[in-house]
Amino acid sequence: MSIDRFIAWFVAKNSSRCFTFEEGSPVRPPSAPLRPIQLYIHIPFCMQLCPYCSFHRYLFEEGAVRAYFRALKTELRIYAGLGFRFSSVYMGGGTPTIVMEELFGVLELIDDLFSPEEVSVETNPDRLDRDTLSSLARAGVKRVSVGIQSFHDDILKAIGRYEKYGSGSVLAERLEEVRGTVDTLNVDMIYNFPIQDRSMLEYDLKTLHRILPDQITFYPLMISSATRKRMEGIMGRMSPGKERLFYRTITSSLTSIYEPNSAWCFSRAGSPMIDEYIVGGEEYVGAGSGAFGLVGGAIYANTFSLAEYQQALDAATLPMKSYKAFSRKDMARYSFLMSLFGLRLDVDAFKKRFGSSLWRLLGPECVFFLLIGALRLNGSTFELTERGRYYWVVMMREFFTGVDNFRDMSRIAAGL
Repeated sequence: MSIDRFIAWFVAKNSSRCFTFEEGSPVRPPSAPLRPIQLYIHIPFCMQLCPYCSFHRYLFEEGAVRAYFRALKTELRIYAGLGFRFSSVYMGGGTPTIVMEELFGVLELIDDLFSPEEVSVETNPDRLDRDTLSSLARAGVKRVSVGIQSFHDDILKAIGRYEKYGSGSVLAERLEEVRGTVDTLNVDMIYNFPIQDRSMLEYDLKTLHRILPDQITFYPLMISSATRKRMEGIMGRMSPGKERLFYRTITSSLTSIYEPNSAWCFSRAGSPMIDEYIVGGEEYVGAGSGAFGLVGGAIYANTFSLAEYQQALDAATLPMKSYKAFSRKDMARYSFLMSLFGLRLDVDAFKKRFGSSLWRLLGPECVFFLLIGALRLNGSTFELTERGRYYWVVMMREFFTGVDNFRDMSRIAAGL
């Protein structure tokens, strides 16, 4: 077994354990930390459901969307009443910009309740126009992330986005037209689609070099077990070996112009990282149906049922469905994974947080990754090597596949 396959197996096994939640009794809301943390808001509605996507989502229905936004505002007010403070907010989905007036109402409430320093919002290519992005900027949004996935027409047609959003050349033109309307414009790309070959990937990279967005996030294709079957029926099986080759091609191409600030995110001029999969920092709250939060050493998951979500908030209670309390070692492993995904880990800060040294808590993990050349120790900082960045992509891919599998099971349990 190769090293990357062993790593994938190990992380997949542990992710399954981490996402075995405790259910059956009412979930007690977490206590507000003393310092501001981060807030993730999930908007689970799309005009069209892409076949590769494993996120929690529903087809658009205007009445359901407006009722959802009303309930979401109640949830945010509850968190404010509990004393939570948020330094940054990330709105993902689904499609947060699906009904703009509802989104602006939530953004106004967020500013009134929490006055965060940063607000980031995801959108789709049909919202890529200067008026829309300028309106978001005036509403306090500093970063907008748009899901492009690929500029190659064959891939866009295979994943059902060509007819909805247009050709790759149209997408590129829209991106060029909106440059400079927000502080940071991030372009989400996906690689390792089964039908994708190296020439297709190089076409994507060449297009990105011409457009030069503020930030590029290049994810490997990550799909749940259920979604995998659907994707294989459309495009065939994925190739793990091709993924490694593609990753090397991406990093070689982008690091000539962009600075990596995570294993899969690249920024120009020091733009801060924006990532639909990662909520930075040690703790965060998840608001909205199907959202996750990590507070006080436990992970919480909101109900995936829209009816249950709205019923809970009509009763002025948080819509938490399940939670999992982690041990100190579990939290140390999570911090190790997430910190090094951001390319470095401060050993002294780790010891201050956990009250024990990194070597004492995670000695075998440190030795393993040092021996395979994934890490180097620079003073009191562990840093990812070039080889280590791909290993961390493998780990994050398997970790979030575990999250996606939990989403599938939760949606089935909710009768969806």
